Amino acid sequence: MKNLLPGLFMGMACLSGMLIAAPVAMEAPQERPTPVFKPVPSPNAPKNQNAPSGLDGPAVTPENSRQNIDQQNQTEIRLQVQRLYAMATELKDEVDNTNSNTVLNLAVLKRAQEIEKLAKQIRDRAKK
Repeated sequence: MKNLLPGLFMGMACLSGMLIAAPVAMEAPQERPTPVFKPVPSPNAPKNQNAPSGLDGPAVTPENSRQNIDQQNQTEIRLQVQRLYAMATELKDEVDNTNSNTVLNLAVLKRAQEIEKLAKQIRDRAKK
């Protein structure tokens, strides 16, 4: 009997502790503290709540964006072609001024490689 009494007492203590702690634990997730401050919206947030983030202006259609990209590509291609023409003209003048019986100058070869590189860039941009 002596050995049963401490075990029984401990069992009762644990059971009563669980009965007391259970309602407190169940209520804890339901109660939310009220915020002390009101959240301030970001100054970068769109004024229209239905607009995608970062866009607050007129809607951009795929046609408009494609036309803008095409116009940018066209102007960049024209600028690159003008640069290519100028480089090719300079190369021609330099080759005309050198003696054809001797070996070509290293600067002429480097300039020809730059022209080739620019021509490839123009070709790749025209494919887009």
